[in-house]
Amino acid sequence: MAPVFAAGVAAAVAWLASMSAMGEMPMPGGWAMSTIWTRTCGRTWAGASASFVGMWIAMMTAMMLPSFAPMLWRSARAAGWMREARAWPRAASVAAGYSFVWAAAGIVVYAVGTALAAVVMRAPALSRAVPVAAGAVVLSAGALQFTAWKARRLACCRAAPGCFGALPGSAGAAWRQGARFGLHCCCNSAGLTASLLVIGIMDLRAMAAVTAAIAVERLAPAGERAARAVGGVIVGAGMILIARAVGIG
Repeated sequence: MAPVFAAGVAAAVAWLASMSAMGEMPMPGGWAMSTIWTRTCGRTWAGASASFVGMWIAMMTAMMLPSFAPMLWRSARAAGWMREARAWPRAASVAAGYSFVWAAAGIVVYAVGTALAAVVMRAPALSRAVPVAAGAVVLSAGALQFTAWKARRLACCRAAPGCFGALPGSAGAAWRQGARFGLHCCCNSAGLTASLLVIGIMDLRAMAAVTAAIAVERLAPAGERAARAVGGVIVGAGMILIARAVGIG
């Protein structure tokens, strides 16, 4: 798994570097919007979408693998997959199903992001409200960490062997199992991912912080407590963003 993780990190950094070169547009309200959410001159919507989804997949590989790989390994050992001759091709199908869910999430994120970008570019009043709205999103993402809904999603992600059970007998069934697990973990990481999108999807420091938060809450012995600690930090960050947006501090 280490070579895959290294390749994912390298690809994510390369994609982020190329996408960061696209620049930003100053917007009413004193903030800047990355042109990743717009179709720049000479680019088609299909090309822009493909670039974003490629970057998203590389970034999610680097972010999710540190927590997903150990869980897949524990699942393989718990279910006795390693004693089966055809286990690892089916385990790869599990990983493919998991990755598909995140790729689909990237398509949805891009569609929503470009739609919102189009709206704020045409409405200066809404654009001026974006800094406060961004702080509110981060604050809400932090509060989500304390909810029972989050605790249930996290429990499933942490109990990977229990969620997987026996390895399915076909690649298709293994793929569907991975997709179900990916959906649970995508929901579990929704708040953290939203925070990353708001703070700056092109920011390597933000990406590293979210990656660490995801890994800690899924792998630490006291996962629920870790999730709440992460939530406290995010709530504080959201309050700071709102205070700055309204001119306090």
